[in-house]
Amino acid sequence: QVQLVESGGGLVQAGGSLRLSCAASGSIFAFNAMGWYRQAPGKQRELVAAVASGGNTKYADSVKGRFTISRDNAKNTVYLQMNSLKPEDTALYYCNAGVLATTVYVPSAYCGQGTQVTVSS
Repeated sequence: QVQLVESGGGLVQAGGSLRLSCAASGSIFAFNAMGWYRQAPGKQRELVAAVASGGNTKYADSVKGRFTISRDNAKNTVYLQMNSLKPEDTALYYCNAGVLATTVYVPSAYCGQGTQVTVSS
């Protein structure tokens, strides 16, 4: 079992920044990567970013240059620094434990409850 708890969401104006955190516990050693997904109403779930334990990262084209994913292995915590936020970034963001193989992220069934990010124009 893996438990994932997100925090850091909120309401921000366009151009602003937020930092999301995801604290993992349980059998997290079974996975070599953590990912952030987002889902907006009426839209499909989208992988925003993923980071492997060794530091390898993957980003969606829509967030490249604006978002940075990082992790603290000692704390089993992954972060998503979001800068230059746009209204289209508004969504429920949640983290996931998975496997990052080169450029392909394979998610597990373990996800957190999510944290809402709302960007006003």
